Amino acid sequence: MKQGLIWRIGLAVCVFAAALVYLLPTFLLPAPVPGQKKVESSFSFLPDARVNLGLDLRGGIHLTLEVEAEKALESSLAQQGRDIMTLAAQQGMAITRPASLPGEKLEFIFAASGKEAVFDELLAKNFPDLQLDAKSPAAEGRTRYTLGLTSEAFGRGVDMAVEQAVATIRNRIDQFGVAEPDVRRQRGSNRITVQLPGMSDPQRAVEIIGKTAHLEFRLVRDDVAPTSRIVPRGVLILPMESRSEGNGAQEQLIAVGEPVLTGTNISNAVPSFDQKGQSIVNLSFDWEGTRKFGEITSENVGRRLAIVLDGKVHSAPAINEKIAGGQAQISGSFTPASANDLAVVLRAGSLPAPVIVLEQRTVGPSLGQESINMGVTAALIGGIAVVAFMLIYYGVAGLIADIMLALDIGLILAGMAVFGATLTLPGIAGIVLTIGMAVDANVLIFERIREELRRGLTPLAAVEAGFSRAMLAITDSNLTTVIAALILYQFGTGPVRGFAVTLTIGIVASMFTAIFVSRIVFTLWMGKPGRRLSI
Repeated sequence: MKQGLIWRIGLAVCVFAAALVYLLPTFLLPAPVPGQKKVESSFSFLPDARVNLGLDLRGGIHLTLEVEAEKALESSLAQQGRDIMTLAAQQGMAITRPASLPGEKLEFIFAASGKEAVFDELLAKNFPDLQLDAKSPAAEGRTRYTLGLTSEAFGRGVDMAVEQAVATIRNRIDQFGVAEPDVRRQRGSNRITVQLPGMSDPQRAVEIIGKTAHLEFRLVRDDVAPTSRIVPRGVLILPMESRSEGNGAQEQLIAVGEPVLTGTNISNAVPSFDQKGQSIVNLSFDWEGTRKFGEITSENVGRRLAIVLDGKVHSAPAINEKIAGGQAQISGSFTPASANDLAVVLRAGSLPAPVIVLEQRTVGPSLGQESINMGVTAALIGGIAVVAFMLIYYGVAGLIADIMLALDIGLILAGMAVFGATLTLPGIAGIVLTIGMAVDANVLIFERIREELRRGLTPLAAVEAGFSRAMLAITDSNLTTVIAALILYQFGTGPVRGFAVTLTIGIVASMFTAIFVSRIVFTLWMGKPGRRLSI
């Protein structure tokens, strides 16, 4: 008995000591400043974890975005089309340049008559994500192929596009310096929820998060007139951004070829100024990008290289000599702030597909503070009512239950810090509900102890029997509530999940304090001769 009590006490002390360590950062670490990165604390011995306040408590910006994943699939299909053309040429078979069709389709003309079977085998072996939708005769004995993505490849491509968008948006927000952002995909959809606590400029947030930042380097086709109605295959007519010098310069058009280098090879992007004091963005390429950029500039001396960002040409300088240092720059009508924002999104990477802002909300910090005040008031009123009832109805046993309630709230907050959970207004509601439920187990135990006392057992024996025989009912009732909370978390969104998290942590904490810790207190209290059981 004594040995069993010692290990129980040791375990309880370890749990509360760990909870205290994880709870201290919430009160000792400096609160994150909106728009700035987290400040390092001098309390290096503490974990870097604190109870984070949600958007509805701190104020900030809430965005719901939708990823146009089909655009990413179109890009993937176009790349596979180029790979098919290259592989066919290596095998001595010629095809026309593949063209993208609506509905994520790829079409081209196969010109090597009599080799269709060999070509079909080549497609099946090297491009398992593509399926043949149609094959029909074309002019001069050629064959027209129409390919599409398999259903598995389509679903996988959509998932990859959305997940990559989530990662890219999170990287951009981290580099921008928003403290404690919440970026997550809505289950089973192409939508992304973004919460930016502390931010107050929704327009800038949308520009940073929603900018596709698809950077390409294309050679200018000076042999194609930008006003032509018919242009060669692979040539695009794009608008060229021009600086206004006070004479109201109109937007120009420029003909460019296929991409020769993309933003995936960028290792760094830094805002700067040119010799005229205009804002620019300096680019540095990785090893592969440096090699490609050197080859492009050495093979095309005398031609112009267009720098295209999101479908608009920002500059098209002439190549005077080979550039081997892996450096380039983007110039245009930039302000220092817009140049810095562009550098941020380029460093974080381009979005795989455009995103559409479906919902945009701004929560003021005063409303968040009002929510905190109301939640704390509700918790205090509920807590005082529960504490008073337990003291009046159960005496000393009720006092023990009230102490367990205080420990329970501390464990809830510590648990939220451990798991990095965010405290929201529904989360406060979950804590208020837990306050009432926390003493429910104590009530079951106390009533069971009273029954055992009426049967004539000694106080110590009644305590042991009460705890043992109430265990099943307590476990059963709390387990069903935890299952319901887990279902809420699995299928719910932000606020519902916040409620489910605090409720689950509160139930586990209340079971630990009511069943395990309070039993230790009762055993120690009744272990001395002459002690009476006030229940």
